[in-house]
Amino acid sequence: MNAEVFGVSPDNAKSHRKFREKFALPYRLLVDEEHRLADAIGIWKEKTLFGVKYLGVVRTTVIIDGEGEVARIFPEVKIEGHAAAVADAVGQMAK
Repeated sequence: MNAEVFGVSPDNAKSHRKFREKFALPYRLLVDEEHRLADAIGIWKEKTLFGVKYLGVVRTTVIIDGEGEVARIFPEVKIEGHAAAVADAVGQMAK
């Protein structure tokens, strides 16, 4: 599809390596320990787990076009059907 995939999270490089190896991910994981990118694109937000509020990354997919512009954002990603939706969006961009 002539597209590159990157994962980004505030976890450290060692954690990324272990995660990538465990799940045999074919793409690079980028470290955003100080959540600069997450802040910049507005995905570092308050979350709640078991009634406890904390700040963290809201799982989001961002498609950036060949010109470096944000072409599409999929906020609050749910796993089921997501890969197909992203592939469809990227395919539509290629037309």
